[in-house]
Amino acid sequence: MKKVIHIIATLTIIGAISGGLLSIINKWASPLIAENKNAETEKGIFLVQPEGKYYEKINTTEIEIYKVYNANKNLIGYSLAYEGNGFQGKIRLMIGLTQDLTKTTSLEILEQVETPGLGTKITEESFKNQFKGLLAFPKIEWIKGKPPVKPNEIQTITGATISSKSVVAIINEGIQKARSLKERGLL
Repeated sequence: MKKVIHIIATLTIIGAISGGLLSIINKWASPLIAENKNAETEKGIFLVQPEGKYYEKINTTEIEIYKVYNANKNLIGYSLAYEGNGFQGKIRLMIGLTQDLTKTTSLEILEQVETPGLGTKITEESFKNQFKGLLAFPKIEWIKGKPPVKPNEIQTITGATISSKSVVAIINEGIQKARSLKERGLL
């Protein structure tokens, strides 16, 4: 009985110390993680709008969207950060949009945890380049196993169809919310 109490006390002390250390590390790391996430977002804004020099965040709780301006401070379009479910977990992306929200300018994948070697191909230029100048109206569509024929289609990645389709679904949902904001005069 004494031995059991000793083991329980030892495990309790180890658990309390470990929990306390994890709490301290979390308090130390959380601001650094947030800072890195903000830096990646800012980098993404200009990657999807290469002609952009300035940006302004739109104050809305619905989506994370930025107005992007050129060197003359003229509006050139929007950068939309949006996330959704992929095959393995969350995919967070940044999509560049024209002023009228009908075409994409570029795509950047900010965060993903897809299957290495397959789903991670969504981060490769060959996939992302399909979104340069892509018609996003009425919505982006995907096609499997053959080259796209419509101006609003992209080809899915062989072996990573779910990840490809997830990216398209995330983009379409984000663009739809952006259009809703524009219709209400909030953009």
